[in-house]
Amino acid sequence: MSVRGADSLGGRAAVVGIGATEFSKDSGRSELTLAVEAVRAALDDAGLSPADVDGMVTFTMDTSPEITVAQAAGIGELSFFSRIHYGGGAACATVQQAALAVAAGVAEVVVCYRAFNERSGRRFGSGVQQREPSAEGAALGWSLPFGLLTPASWVAMTAQRYLHTYGLTPEAFGQVAVVDRRHAARNPAAYFHGKPITLADHAASRWIVEPLRLLDCCQETDGGQALVVTSVERARDLPHPPAVVVAAAQGAGRAQEQMTSYYRDELTGLPEMGVVARQLWRSSGLGPGDIDVGILYDHFTPYVLMQLEEFGFCKPGEAADFVAADTLPLNTHGGQLGEAYLHGMNGIAEAVRQLRGTSVNQIPGAATTLVTAGTGVPTSGLVLGADG
Repeated sequence: MSVRGADSLGGRAAVVGIGATEFSKDSGRSELTLAVEAVRAALDDAGLSPADVDGMVTFTMDTSPEITVAQAAGIGELSFFSRIHYGGGAACATVQQAALAVAAGVAEVVVCYRAFNERSGRRFGSGVQQREPSAEGAALGWSLPFGLLTPASWVAMTAQRYLHTYGLTPEAFGQVAVVDRRHAARNPAAYFHGKPITLADHAASRWIVEPLRLLDCCQETDGGQALVVTSVERARDLPHPPAVVVAAAQGAGRAQEQMTSYYRDELTGLPEMGVVARQLWRSSGLGPGDIDVGILYDHFTPYVLMQLEEFGFCKPGEAADFVAADTLPLNTHGGQLGEAYLHGMNGIAEAVRQLRGTSVNQIPGAATTLVTAGTGVPTSGLVLGADG
């Protein structure tokens, strides 16, 4: 367990702009075009111009380099640029990096972005087909020859252990799918707009890898999402109420691997998210009872349950009942199961909308939101709050 104390980043930066392309299954344009569209939309939303930007952050997986996006979007000189590793685990860390740069005076306005043709182009769900020699590839070599070729198969191992340990059935996972799709049904931007599901629909969907069914798995999406981060002081002069970065954290657990951490003492939790949770609570001075909306990374439903337990919203094995009781408004945009799979960046945008009061599934009085990034990999998280 980390012995670090609270950090001092909170309250020094804010998300002031959000912008996205449409979410589709066939964008018909390049990933660079998607990135630029999202960046320009986020800057317009922030009331800023490309000339105001001096920093950029994205994912190592992104195919559109910072300098290329800057050039195509009309952005000039950059004093800060950074990339975060581990796929969806990077989402909240892009905002953390941007906030750190702003707080340190390294940059004044930082754009975080992610864009891909993940349905019409490279589909992560198709599994590992070819890898260059690497330490990560060697680790996967212990699992791939035995048929664990896709993200769903990697998650299914821990999901099965979770059900066994707590005496649950796959219906426990269905609770998450139903909640996400209920919110997506009311969200015009969601791919599953107007299409809620029931637990019976979840149970009737085909097996992908037992105990995961089709409706336990996130979408594959084409699209782009961008966020603009600047100082809280500057944010107060911009068009929208700032979403203040109250706390931000990254986390990797002991015996951490990339989706195949099967050699830990227990397989029923997410130690990497536990690291994030402890640091967010330490640094913010908040706890589960202070959160108004939870935007939890939902590439697969079991990991939403485990995240709730790691953050202390409920005891181990009790998260399915917690979700069913609607105790915490969860993934009010529809999540990656219902709105779109944008590696979690669209979830951060929804947290901002909740604080602005502009979500299509607005929670009255929402003032504090928790956002998490991808799990099963080294990950990250944010607590965003209303100014003042």
